[in-house]
Amino acid sequence: MSDLYSKQFVIVTGKGGVGKTTVAAALALSAARRGLKVLVAMCNEKERLSKLLGTPPIGPRVCSLGERIDAVNMTPDVALEEYGIMVLRIRAVYRAIFENRMVKAFLRAVPGLDEWSMLGKAWYHTTERVEGAPRFDMVILDAPATGHGVDLLRVPKVLLDVASAGLLKREAQKCWDLMHDPARSEILLVTLPEEMPATETIELYARLAGELGFPIERVVINSLVPPLFDKGEPEAILDATSNAPHAEVEPLLSAARSRVLRHRLERESLERLRSELPLHFVTFPFLFTPGLGRAALEGLSLILERGHAPAPERGHAPAP
Repeated sequence: MSDLYSKQFVIVTGKGGVGKTTVAAALALSAARRGLKVLVAMCNEKERLSKLLGTPPIGPRVCSLGERIDAVNMTPDVALEEYGIMVLRIRAVYRAIFENRMVKAFLRAVPGLDEWSMLGKAWYHTTERVEGAPRFDMVILDAPATGHGVDLLRVPKVLLDVASAGLLKREAQKCWDLMHDPARSEILLVTLPEEMPATETIELYARLAGELGFPIERVVINSLVPPLFDKGEPEAILDATSNAPHAEVEPLLSAARSRVLRHRLERESLERLRSELPLHFVTFPFLFTPGLGRAALEGLSLILERGHAPAPERGHAPAP
């Protein structure tokens, strides 16, 4: 997994609800532990990173979350302002251009400009330097879910196709080139070991790697429940009847059946993903905890760094 930490720009994406922000946070923690200065950039989301890391809420301006980790929850208006100022260098010039009523009306008609304001800002942070050194060693983009995520990542290509020669087209070309350089950039897929997320992940890979040509090397399978029973036991549990002498046995038997069926569905989804995606797989265990906090994330970050989880003892969930 060491090559992941050499990337300047890592884009985390997948179906909604699969744990993208969890993976982005785990990656930020592991990268910071390796001495990298990290920025986590979110795209106008219902922000949950601060809750995961136990920090104050994250707004549309870059803020520190602790040693070597900064974050921002980008909104189109603020991102456009900051990106415009970063490119134009002088706030007065930005205001003269971007706050002009006619220019604003024109900008609202530009396709994909809201998306570009956020993607362009995230990309620009990969180029920032302070006293000759990069401000950030790694920018992690917590991208929108599947469909919106593809639209966001396609925006530089749209701008290259429709924009006339000039600053916007040059910046879009630089971003597009970075996103296609496997030595500097990577798209990290996240999914669950379930039928629908697996299907969407396979389709997403085809669109991002096949249609758009982005470098994708690995996928994180989140919330994998460890097997609980030995070989032969699952079939016996599914075949068992409820003719038990004690009423309290039936709830236990029902729970065992549910666990067996879940593990079977997970195994089928994993087999399908492995057969259709030529990627390295990293699995995050299902955490049997009431909520996900900093300590659990630190454990997940170690799994991400190693590339695999420690083997659990039979009948026990792996420690994070």
